[in-house]
Amino acid sequence: MAREDAGAAVEPPIATTIAPWLAVRDVAAAMEFYKDAFGADEAYRLDGGNGGVAVAQLTVFGAPFWLQEDDESDSASAPQASVRMILTVNDPDALFARAISAGAKQVAPVAEAFGWRTGRITDPFGYDWEFSKPLDA
Repeated sequence: MAREDAGAAVEPPIATTIAPWLAVRDVAAAMEFYKDAFGADEAYRLDGGNGGVAVAQLTVFGAPFWLQEDDESDSASAPQASVRMILTVNDPDALFARAISAGAKQVAPVAEAFGWRTGRITDPFGYDWEFSKPLDA
């Protein structure tokens, strides 16, 4: 709801969010994989000067993440830590199966532990994704 200050409408503040930003070697191929594997939708695209995609934002059931062309993957400044994304969804089994059929590799099958139903895959670009649902949901 917008507030009014001195007669002028003031926009409400933007909600704070955190979204993964993944550097990959082929943004266009990554976009197609995530669309096929996760049902991702394209929310934003910045085309690169070479005819490819420089940056893109995708969403999975409304949850955003970003892709960027990786120009530094072979450099000394490349990160040494791994990143794992966790998608909390209504049907982790279905999304897990969809990702596997699109070319992902299984890390851990979907199972129940610690109050969650979770499975884990590695996508073709080396990132790990968990598909999870709390058991009480």
